[in-house]
Formats: sequence, structure tokens, C-alpha cells
Amino acid sequence: MASSFTLGFEQVRDELMLMQPAGCYWVTADREEDARLLARQCISVQRSVALITSGSKPEALLTPAPQGGPNAIPLFSLPENRQALLNLTDDLARVLPEKPRLIIFFTSSLLWEKITAEEIKSWLKRLQSWLSGKQISLLIVTSGSGINNVRHHLQVFYRHLEGLSQLDWQQDSWHYRINWWANGDGMLADRAMRLSASEHCFRLIDRDEQNTPLTLNDEQLCIAEKSVLEGAPPLSSLWLLFDDNRAVYDRALQASAATVVFALQHSDAIADMASQIHSLRISRGSGLKIVVREMQTALRYSDERLLLACGVNAIVPFSAPLSRFLTTLEGIQGQLFNRHVPADLSALLKSMQPLQERGYLSPEAFSQSVMLLVNNTLLPENGKGLLVALRTVPELKPEQALTLCKPRRYGDLVTLASDRLYVFLSSCRFNDLDTALKFIFRLPHDEIFTNRLVWYEDLQILSEVRQMAGKVKTAWHATPAASAPEQAAPAPKVEKSRHQPQDIILGQRPEEDL
Repeated sequence: MASSFTLGFEQVRDELMLMQPAGCYWVTADREEDARLLARQCISVQRSVALITSGSKPEALLTPAPQGGPNAIPLFSLPENRQALLNLTDDLARVLPEKPRLIIFFTSSLLWEKITAEEIKSWLKRLQSWLSGKQISLLIVTSGSGINNVRHHLQVFYRHLEGLSQLDWQQDSWHYRINWWANGDGMLADRAMRLSASEHCFRLIDRDEQNTPLTLNDEQLCIAEKSVLEGAPPLSSLWLLFDDNRAVYDRALQASAATVVFALQHSDAIADMASQIHSLRISRGSGLKIVVREMQTALRYSDERLLLACGVNAIVPFSAPLSRFLTTLEGIQGQLFNRHVPADLSALLKSMQPLQERGYLSPEAFSQSVMLLVNNTLLPENGKGLLVALRTVPELKPEQALTLCKPRRYGDLVTLASDRLYVFLSSCRFNDLDTALKFIFRLPHDEIFTNRLVWYEDLQILSEVRQMAGKVKTAWHATPAASAPEQAAPAPKVEKSRHQPQDIILGQRPEEDL
């Protein structure tokens, strides 16, 4: 009879979803639609089941009717208040016959915020006492915006719950994690798997995932891309080396406190690496230690800030030798990541890399773009970048110097104003200015410019770009406006003073002819 009490996942082993009689199991989901699909798939594979809902009508959960399941389902509705919840066990004793069945209690996370953690513990103890000796299993399915608070309280109730798991939506799939689960033959703990969903149920994507247990004692484990060791073999049995960063990410999804090392070979991989790091930090928590080792010169200041904002503990630069890299790994052991990581990666990317422009802009567009960036409060104060005004040597016109300027990185802008080149270098440090100018200009910058002015504080930059609107703008082909009328006025007089052609006879001097 116990085999009929199952969650109903497809392709998942029975011991990971069977519910033993007289047991209480709790599954949480971050989205209500996922909790609804989970409850419906569970109903469809039972022989005998009763449904209790709180905050909604049970008929709504069964519309349309699930495929399969018993012909008759007792339906109950619990008022969404504190007293009704605390009296649930007494109500169950009155209305439910003592015969083998599964009871599904479908609730919102808001219901559990009405009672304290200590009251939840007392409630579970009474429920455990009532279920004892009966051939009845209770499955609680909870979802809602406050689900993380509920999960936090439930972590310590392993003595009163036979099973606890959570289901999280990850944009293209679902992450299902089992904290612990008793199935009658034993107990399994810390398992994670990736699921897909159809209209009627969830299905396991990779069958090998359910065979790999998670461990909470993996602090000494190091999961790394093999090139970070520069060809050396694994330093011990605790080092797991993989061929690429994707394999490192897939294995790190099963870790809790291990050290994870990514290898950065070129700048094009930064976006994908940031996405993987962000996903690990959000899903695996603060115990994971994430390191990026730069294998080729690829990181700029803005890239480093992006990776740190996504959840990196440490970045090892390309110039650091292998010994310094290993020392860095030793230094982060025992650390917990305590900085906030925004859940929305797209918003994070937009805030960290707000300028999607580069190269020449008109003075008006240049000023507008720079002010937009400097006024971004999500970026560090006085760390948005550098504004540089460059005056060319007398032999070189500003327009000619402009043709030598080729910014390659988004956020690096240039314009012409008041016979000067203005260059804005996004997320550039003052001590990196010479290096940045070297890459931007085709010729050595100290040979084509006589002097330069640099602004690096936010208020200084804003003040200067506002003043640019009142300065005389230098166009690509225009002559200075003041000299144009003076040169145009004497033009007719030049026509009158032109010499007329004269006949000259060879052999005779011009004065003899007069």
C-alpha cells in the first residue's frame, strides 16, 4: 500500500519520492503554478487521496480534472487564519476515516507567517502524534513570495518531518533539491536534480543526477578547470579537474561549501562566466567559494566588478604565478560570501555595463551619455571612469587626431569641442590611463598631444560636460565662423585687379613698342 504514496515524478527513482505511511512530508515551491502542477501530478498517481486547500477552493486545483487518480476525492477548505491552522489535527480526526490514504494540504506561504517558528514546531509534533499508528501520509505543498522564510524555519524540524524538499524555477528548467527523505527502507539526504515540465507532470532531465548525493562536508573539495594548474596533475584526491568551465559549473551545482575555480582564457567568455557564477551563488548559497583565474590578459576593471557582483570570492590575475594562485585558494578557505547578489542577472548586467556605445559622438550626445553613466547610483561613487581633454601639437589639427582614435571597448567615447579631443574611458582607473590611451590611439599619444586635463570625480566630470554645451564646437570640415565673413568680402576686388593678357612680338622689347 505504501507504494501508492508517491510524488509522481517521471524517470525519478522510487526511493526519492515514495512517502511512507504515518509520515509527514513537506515540499516548497517558489511559484504557485509549479506547486499546482506538483499537487496535480501527485493526485493523478494515487489510489486514495484527500485534498485540503487554504486560501483557495479545492475545486480550482482540480480544474481541469487530473489525468488518472481515484474516482472520488474528499475535498476540504481550511480558513486562512491562525486558529484554523492550529486546530487542523482535531478537524482531521473528526472528518477523516482511519483507512490508508494520502492527504495533500495545499497552502500559501502567507498562512505560515501567521504563526511563529515555535508554534510550527508544536503543530508538527501534534500532527506527528496523530499520524502515528495510522496508515495515512500527509503531504504539505507550500508556495508564495515568502517561501524562503518558511524554508529557513523548516530546516531544523528534521525530527518531526519525514521529508523536506524544494522546487525552484530556473528560467529553462526546474531545480529540485531534497533536504532529507524517508521512504520506508531508509533515508536519503542532500540530493539535487534538474527537471523539465509538461502539461501534466515533471520529468527528470538527466538520470545520472539522482545517483549523485550532495554533501554538506565538502569544504576541502576543489572543483577546477584543468588549465588553472598549468599542466600539473591533480594535487590530491580532493581535486576534481574538468575540461571546460561548463563541466565545472555542472559539478558545482551539487556542491555546498567546495572551492570552484573557473579559467578565463579570453574576454569573449566573460558574459557566460558571469551567468554561471551568478547561478551558482544564487542556488548554492554563501558557503561556496568561487575563484576566477585569468589565463590570458582579458579583464578590465569593469569586468572584474561584474564578476565580483555576480558572486566571486577572488580573482587571480594573469601575472600571478601558480604558487600565488594556490596561496589565494588557501586564503579563502572558511570564508562565507556576505555581499548581496541581485537575483535578476539581466538587471545586474545592465547596471554594471550601462553604456552600449563606443567611438565618436557629437558633443551633445557625448555629454548626455556621460551624464547618464555618472548619475547611475548602482556604480561606485567616483569610480565611473575618467574624462580626459587632449590638446594636439601645433602641427596637427584636432580633426586629424580624431582619425587616429579608435576606441574598441563599449563605454569608451570621444568627441571634439573647443579645439580639443574629449575622451571618456568608462570604468578606467587613473593609474591605467596611459595604458588605455596607448590602445586607443594608433600613434604614441605623447607625440600627438601637448597636454591633457583629467577629471575622475563624479562632480568634476558632470561640471565639465555641462560646460561643453557652451563651448565653440569644432566641426570636421568647417572653417572658424569669425573669419568666414572677412574672407568673403574682398572677393570682388580681386577680380578687378586681375592682369589683362598683352601681345608680345619676338625680337622686339616691350618698351620699343610703346
